Amino acid sequence: MMTINDIISDIPITLIMLVWVVFVIMYLAKWTYNYAVAHGRTPHSATYFGRKVIHFFAGGLVAILLPYYFKEPVLPFIMALALATFCYIPHKTGKLMFWFQDPDNIYEVDFAIAWGLIIFITWFIDRTFWLGIIPVLFMAWGDGITGIVRNLRYGRRVKGWEGSVAMLIVNTLIGLKFGAAGLIAAVASTMVERWEGMDDNITVPVISLLILVIAKTFAPNLTIGLW
Repeated sequence: MMTINDIISDIPITLIMLVWVVFVIMYLAKWTYNYAVAHGRTPHSATYFGRKVIHFFAGGLVAILLPYYFKEPVLPFIMALALATFCYIPHKTGKLMFWFQDPDNIYEVDFAIAWGLIIFITWFIDRTFWLGIIPVLFMAWGDGITGIVRNLRYGRRVKGWEGSVAMLIVNTLIGLKFGAAGLIAAVASTMVERWEGMDDNITVPVISLLILVIAKTFAPNLTIGLW
């Protein structure tokens, strides 16, 4: 059971993680953007490199550290909503953080909200955090690698098969945490990522989470992890 003491004890690590995420957004992603432009990438292409750096080193890294440093999901949820607001305001004011924000969509806002909601809700089912972490990693690292591969190949946001293969490999390795159910979720998340006109920051984690929850509820033997 979550207690006030648990929340209070998580304040220092939450502040550390928040500082780290802001560093990734404001400096590491911007450095990546500038490096890509300096080496011949278009600004649009460089923007997506900056965005995927945030996927890997903010969303993904913080998620996988949750079981080791956090006792409860409230502060991670609040942190995610704060970051969603931080990313949404530039879209409203027109002062975009150009090194990772696209004026045509607010997918990074959806990413933060989906991250926070999934981590928060699933903790009440599986207090190890892992039930929420795996779908979030599919979104952060799986979708992250597909974006990098396709950007390197095409120089723009496109649903190329090379990126899907890379995503399937990464998500398979991640999904092994939940055994056969995790592998099914890995394949499903890779398939739904290819849907045009849908925000994969929502479809990827939601579909994979539904598969894991159904398996955990009706066929728990399928969720026995391999790592």
